[in-house]
Amino acid sequence: MGPATAARLAAGFNDTARPMAITCFIQYRLDPFQRDAFRAYAEAWARIIPRCGGHLVGYFLPHEGSNDIAWGLIGFDSLAAYERYRATLKADPEGAENFRFAQAQRFILSEQRSWLEDVATTREQAPGRAQPALT
Repeated sequence: MGPATAARLAAGFNDTARPMAITCFIQYRLDPFQRDAFRAYAEAWARIIPRCGGHLVGYFLPHEGSNDIAWGLIGFDSLAAYERYRATLKADPEGAENFRFAQAQRFILSEQRSWLEDVATTREQAPGRAQPALT
């Protein structure tokens, strides 16, 4: 699944109060026999990331197709907001513990990050509601 597919999966997420200018798409290659460990890791980030200033779009486990690729999507208002988030995260005890958990269990085999710019007019499009054409 590519970033565009992951974004479509996240399309049901509705939080217009905090627009995202950029989104970090994290692709994880997992040990497929440790799916439950990754789920626990992702669930911990659901508490940590918003507290540290990130806009958590969500984590996505493999369902069909590849059994070893997962995604995490985190939005930020700007690169400066991301830098503030990183500084806050480094000082967060639960965040440090979650990183240690992943390293000790070794369920993440590799990780790649891509930064994508938000095209705001394309988000939150419900089925059957076409956008008017630009003239």
